[in-house]
Amino acid sequence: MKELKMGRQSPNKHEISPGTRRAIISWIMQAALGMVGYSLVLVLVVGRWDWLWGWILIGALTAFMAAHPLILMPINPKLLAEREKGIGGKGTKVWDKWVASLAAGVFPIASWVVAGLDTRFHWSQTMHLACHLIGLVIMILGFVLFLWAMASNAFFSEGVRIQEERGHSVATRGPYRWLRHPGYVGAILSQLATPFLLGSVWAFLPTAASAALFILRTYLEDKTLMKELPGYQEYAKKTRYRLLPGVW
Repeated sequence: MKELKMGRQSPNKHEISPGTRRAIISWIMQAALGMVGYSLVLVLVVGRWDWLWGWILIGALTAFMAAHPLILMPINPKLLAEREKGIGGKGTKVWDKWVASLAAGVFPIASWVVAGLDTRFHWSQTMHLACHLIGLVIMILGFVLFLWAMASNAFFSEGVRIQEERGHSVATRGPYRWLRHPGYVGAILSQLATPFLLGSVWAFLPTAASAALFILRTYLEDKTLMKELPGYQEYAKKTRYRLLPGVW
C-alpha cells in the first residue's frame, strides 16, 4: 500500500504498450493468487469453512483489489503497471522495503491469523454485532479513501521512489487538497477496522504495529519528497497536514 505525491500526468489512455499489458496481466494474476492464499490462511487458522466474518473480510478485500483495474484502466493503465513492480522496483528506498513489507504485509496477515486463532480458541469475549458492522463500515471507508487517492495521483506507486522516468510532479487534486498522504490514512483506517470486523481484541496488537509503521513511513516519505521532489516544499506550505487535519 504506497503513495508517492505526484501530480497530473498525461498518459495516452488509448495506447497500452506490450510491456505495460504484460505488467497489468501480471498484477491481476498476483492479486487473484493473493486472494486465494489469504482465503486458505483464514480457513486453516480458524479450522473451519463457515467463518462468516472471515469471508466478509475476503469479500471486502476482493472488491478492493478488483477496483484497482476498474479505476485505473480507463484513466491511467501505466500506473497499474507501475504498481506491479511492488516495493522491489528500481530506485525504491532501502528503508521502505523493510517498513512497507511489515506495515502492509506481515502485520496485516498476522492480524488475520491472530483473529482466526482467537475465534477458534475463544481467547477473547464475543463482540456485539454492532462492533463487526462498524468495523466493516470503517474498512470500506478506508478502502474508498485509498482508491480516491490512487485515482488522484498519477504516481501512486507501491514503493517510495522518485519516478524521474515518468515525469514526476506534485499531486494536488482530490484528497491531496487537504492532506499530503491521504492514501496512508485510508490504509490505517482499514487496518484498525480489522479487529472489529473479525471480532478479536488480540488482533489489535498487530494492527496497532501496522498503523505505527504507516505513520513512520509517512514521516520518512515526507522527508524524502521534501528533499527530492521539485515543488513539494511549496505544496507542503499550502497543505500543512500529513495525515490528520489540525494535528499532524
